[in-house]
Amino acid sequence: MQAAIIIFPGSNRENDVCLAWKLAAGREPLRVWHKDSSLPDCDLIILPGGFAHGDYLRCGAMAAHSPIMREVKARAERGTPVLGICNGFQILTEAGMLPGALLPNRTLSFICRDIHLRVENNQTIFTCGYSAGQTIRVPLAHHDGNYTADPDTLDRLEGEGRVAFRYCGPTGAIAEEDNVNGSARAIAGIVNDSRTVLGLMPHPEDATDPLLGGTDGSGFFDGLVGALQ
Repeated sequence: MQAAIIIFPGSNRENDVCLAWKLAAGREPLRVWHKDSSLPDCDLIILPGGFAHGDYLRCGAMAAHSPIMREVKARAERGTPVLGICNGFQILTEAGMLPGALLPNRTLSFICRDIHLRVENNQTIFTCGYSAGQTIRVPLAHHDGNYTADPDTLDRLEGEGRVAFRYCGPTGAIAEEDNVNGSARAIAGIVNDSRTVLGLMPHPEDATDPLLGGTDGSGFFDGLVGALQ
């Protein structure tokens, strides 16, 4: 099983994802530069966190037009799973692969802290390592993570079970004070209509080793590896 991670100028979480993937899959991901026009054979494509192109214009807007993204879109259309974490989520929305947009946090400040997520739908390859309704604790680090979409899109995401994760408190209860960036309906992660593309703002890759302060992210990668085997 092989994963490919796309590196953009300003990516800074690629090593974190590589370590998490290798821990779960036993194999180092391939690294692909954003200016490449082709992808190697792979079972998963990962867009990591960071600040692609310095977050100029809009977060992810320039990266969405990188040469490699044409091939990422083509592979996704043929069914290859794509995972976008943090900046990767922003790129997926800017590329039109997921609906909505990521706006500045309602505090207008950078947030870096552990948060709790509730697993809303565990019937995807990305969430099958958890139970539905399970609460996990993982790090979050972003300035523009305020997910927004028009009401019809939000209703469609809810009705089709495409909300994968939601911000919550330690017990799983949804409360305004736990929606740290102000995202619509406390949405932290969504999938596309085929459930093969996931965009997620928090960082499960940074919660896969006790030395990092927690291992709640291990279920994410263990489940993903198991689903792809």
